[in-house]
Amino acid sequence: MTGDGEAQGGDPFTVLGVAPTAGEDELRAARRRLAKDLHPDRAGGDATRMRELNIAFDAALAAVQAAPLTAPAPAPAPPAGPFGGGGRPDGHRRSGWQHAHDVASFTIEALPAEAFEALILASAWLGELIDDDPPYRLDVDLGEPFDCWCRLELLPDAGASTVSVTLASRDGRPVPDLDAVRDTWVATLNALGRPDPA
Repeated sequence: MTGDGEAQGGDPFTVLGVAPTAGEDELRAARRRLAKDLHPDRAGGDATRMRELNIAFDAALAAVQAAPLTAPAPAPAPPAGPFGGGGRPDGHRRSGWQHAHDVASFTIEALPAEAFEALILASAWLGELIDDDPPYRLDVDLGEPFDCWCRLELLPDAGASTVSVTLASRDGRPVPDLDAVRDTWVATLNALGRPDPA
């Protein structure tokens, strides 16, 4: 992110500092790491460079999601538990997982630390918290009517927090409607009286 137009005309993987073979999780981790320094709400942050980072992330994510999947080598049996691997459906494309992802599902008018706490409270109403990385990611096993795995990722966004939602289900079950899940999170946050989602 040294050149003025690098995010728009350069390689998005270079802007993020990852290899072109990086997966979605690695892209998100790189974005979070860089956003911690570039976000305009932080000392030394830069709105232009943050915007370039977001453009590069979107381009890299689109490239990864558009890439055809190659046939994987046989994987070892997953650890015990409904999701294996600490509750996260890592490698879900190889193990029968179906997923849906929305990069910018909703916005909470609070910085990530406060927004994260509100989402922790909401997760207790909607299911069971299974893993987290405060204040930027939490994984929840959603209960009825959704019965799926849900990852929420927070990104600082000009004094607020943009929340992206990823859903996954397996064993042939369809992935729940992403809009319905998003609306349920928003309604639950509003019921808690926490920062208002937009």
